[in-house]
Amino acid sequence: MIDPFGRTVSYLRVSVTDRCDFRCVYCMAEDMSFLPKADLLTLEELERLCAAFIRLGVNKLRLTGGEPLVRRGVMGLIGRLGARLGQGLEELTLTTNGSQLAAHVAGLKAAGVKRINVSLDTLDERKFTAITRWGRLPQVLEGLEAAQAAGVRVKINMVALKGVNDDEFSAMLAWCGARGFDLCLIETMPMGEVAHREETHLPLDGVRRALARDWGLSASAHATGGPARYWDVAETGTRIGFITPLSSHFCDDCNRVRLTCTGTLYMCLGQADAADLRAPLRGSADDAALEQAVRAAIARKPKGHAFDISRPAVARHMSVTGG
Repeated sequence: MIDPFGRTVSYLRVSVTDRCDFRCVYCMAEDMSFLPKADLLTLEELERLCAAFIRLGVNKLRLTGGEPLVRRGVMGLIGRLGARLGQGLEELTLTTNGSQLAAHVAGLKAAGVKRINVSLDTLDERKFTAITRWGRLPQVLEGLEAAQAAGVRVKINMVALKGVNDDEFSAMLAWCGARGFDLCLIETMPMGEVAHREETHLPLDGVRRALARDWGLSASAHATGGPARYWDVAETGTRIGFITPLSSHFCDDCNRVRLTCTGTLYMCLGQADAADLRAPLRGSADDAALEQAVRAAIARKPKGHAFDISRPAVARHMSVTGG
């Protein structure tokens, strides 16, 4: 699938639920209203959609949420998608907050998931509670230990928050390096009405320069298909990535689209335009109309987002589109 700007779309991020057992301050309002369960696609419908995208050329799937592992029956979906590895699908991955990881990592590995992203913004238990509102740090650390023991590769996603965790980047890099984890720092994204976002936004260009004074960083050729730009860390043999949607956007080589748990396809994270795939999905057992709807959506994928930290680019929260 080729978009209007010549970019090949080969990566689909699938939000299997908008629900989460955390309420991270940069992602959700404290009092969230979630979708009625009746509005969600069934897991079988999500599998059918993923299969259509694979036939059309997607070779990488990432399951997200909300928190994907809180959806009942999701491990069955992961197992069925994993069975498609080597049959058009090259990689199946997951982004999780880690809260349910200890219970499910063995099943993830059995399904063919070789690496996961785990959101962890601090190693300070007090700060962790403040950022996530509902989370417990020991539960996440237990999940990370289980992943490490199972041989599933881990990348830590850390949202950079000025005045909150900006004194922890070097310590987090050291902690990750000691465990063989890669680290990715992420700028806050202006999505949904979230309090104090502008006050805590931290451009990462200066963070990278500061880290380079204490660590041997060199530009890496490593790429995962996502928006991060990576640097090799000489002291640990691991990598640090930077996702900079505002200070240095990643749109020129975007290869991604995002599917929500209701069957809405967003061609750009930072734009409101979307395609309804639920109607063709449920309108016929024949996938021809569904595939035509997907191709039509890709044909209007925009050149890039319009993020501005001073105002939400779109009204939906990050958890709706998939983290």
